[in-house]
Amino acid sequence: MNILKINSRNIRVSLLFTTVLTLNSCDPKALLNPIPETAITGENAFETPERILGLVNGIYKSAKSGNFYGGNYFTYSEARGEEFINRTSNTFTAFEAWNQTLNASSNFIAGFWASGYETINNANILIQGVADHPGVVSDVVGKQYIAEARFLRALSYYSLVTAYARPFNEDQGASKGLPLRLQAETTTANNDLARSTVAEVYAQIIKDLDEAEADLPLTHSSALLNTTRAHRNSAIALKTRVYLNSGKYDKVIDEAKKIVSAQPPFSAETGVKHKLENIVEIFTTNYTSSESILSVPMTELDNVTGQTSFPYVFNANSEYNLNPAGIWGDTEWRATDLRRTFSRTASGVQFLTKYSKPSPFLDYLPIIRYSEVLLNYAEAAARKGDLATAKKLLIAVRNRSDASYIFPNAAVATQPNLIKTILTERRIELLGEGFRSNDIVRNLEAFPAKSGNGLVAPAVGPAQANYVFPLPNTEIITNKLLLE
Repeated sequence: MNILKINSRNIRVSLLFTTVLTLNSCDPKALLNPIPETAITGENAFETPERILGLVNGIYKSAKSGNFYGGNYFTYSEARGEEFINRTSNTFTAFEAWNQTLNASSNFIAGFWASGYETINNANILIQGVADHPGVVSDVVGKQYIAEARFLRALSYYSLVTAYARPFNEDQGASKGLPLRLQAETTTANNDLARSTVAEVYAQIIKDLDEAEADLPLTHSSALLNTTRAHRNSAIALKTRVYLNSGKYDKVIDEAKKIVSAQPPFSAETGVKHKLENIVEIFTTNYTSSESILSVPMTELDNVTGQTSFPYVFNANSEYNLNPAGIWGDTEWRATDLRRTFSRTASGVQFLTKYSKPSPFLDYLPIIRYSEVLLNYAEAAARKGDLATAKKLLIAVRNRSDASYIFPNAAVATQPNLIKTILTERRIELLGEGFRSNDIVRNLEAFPAKSGNGLVAPAVGPAQANYVFPLPNTEIITNKLLLE
């Protein structure tokens, strides 16, 4: 079963900010207009195990939205950084992100916010519904479903707070963050909600992930499900990202040690046996390898295409070429590195081919890979002064793709240089996976100026208003407490 599709009974899920149908069985109109058995309403949504599973699948489906992890999250996150040069000035494919002119009325600003909160609300509905309907599924299954919902809620809040709020490391999270919606909403009655602080949002994310870790299964029944549904190591891996983003390096190390062995070759010794795999295969033929901790699957019948598809925008339609002044031009990234094979040359410039399937675009989009966990661990260890561990982790990631490479001594001998080298390795390893913008912001760096193809984008520093995404007008208009 493709877990991002509603199940084969064609269950319809439409609970987000809509009025739930409530029909009295004695109402003549209800008798004349019966609800189809395959429809989900407020009264029967949690009536059978199959319908509850359909709602769980619906949360994953929300996260796969074209404006979220199905496409535009990657497109806009990568466009804002310096690794790519825009070629088309197309507003619908992130030109406003590339040239740093996104505003509160931009389509993506509204769409990304709506998709994130749709996923959150679908998670809230599931959490409440399972609790309100005991016995429909077993306690173990019910706890697992709630844990999956908590995991996806945490992922969504993390994705939103790191885009629309000031960085945690700027003031330890004292700035205003997001409306923290934790209850199921089926009408717009409670839409007015003030923003919690960034620190409060992060605390909720960690709370959700801690609780999810306790109830998620160690493994699922297949490699496909281990890649496309959350399990225990998924929650642990995401915590390393969240703690890294908030500068809590001791916590990064504590979490990473749960799924990273003490010595190379690094692997997870409990749960799914994560390890580094062949870098070319995991992006071309083996989407469900043990390196894949969570990915968005694509199938012939369920995919994201057109201008919301990252592979379409950055590869098939040639709207962004690799910036020779960006990481692509790093002389320490050698031609012998297998990650260099993720490119093609046209019109004298290079294009990223990490996602190379033609339309319909069936490459899985990775949300969490094991190599990221190793680099999170490496950076945290380096910042805490454990240079030996940091170097081992760094070398493991580089030598997986370039077995004979030896880092220059100057690049790894001192703490500042080693941290810089690890951050550079992130730019290489995670290129095209939606990390660059957030790595710039969490480190309070400036977005570099960039130019090419007759286009110019200015540098943007932490003190500027457009350093983070603006709040969308759609939310400002409907939520009267948002700006308080």
